[in-house]
Amino acid sequence: MIGRWHGLVVDCPDPRALAGFYEELLGMVRVQDDGDFVVIGDAPDRPGVAFAKVEAWVPPKWPEETARMHFDVRVADREAAGRQVRELGARELPGGGESFDVYADPAGHPFCLVSW
Repeated sequence: MIGRWHGLVVDCPDPRALAGFYEELLGMVRVQDDGDFVVIGDAPDRPGVAFAKVEAWVPPKWPEETARMHFDVRVADREAAGRQVRELGARELPGGGESFDVYADPAGHPFCLVSW
């Protein structure tokens, strides 16, 4: 092993707002907030998801730009979870399949609600 996973950094135009979206979606808490860099996780000493401000933010184009990373979020009821994420500011994207639906977070990053 070379190292341990510390976190995933997501570029975005508004770190506080996007961190709030993912706090609700993933049930995490804010463990660091420096304004332009916000981290959420389950504890300050564990790996987390960070959101970093990028001035010239351009959201990925779905489905053309599929090489970027995205979250898969496991849910018990995709229909109910879809309603909830739309209430938080997500929008549904084309695609999806028998066991997953594709959405964009408020900054335009794709993520999937999955069930199996």
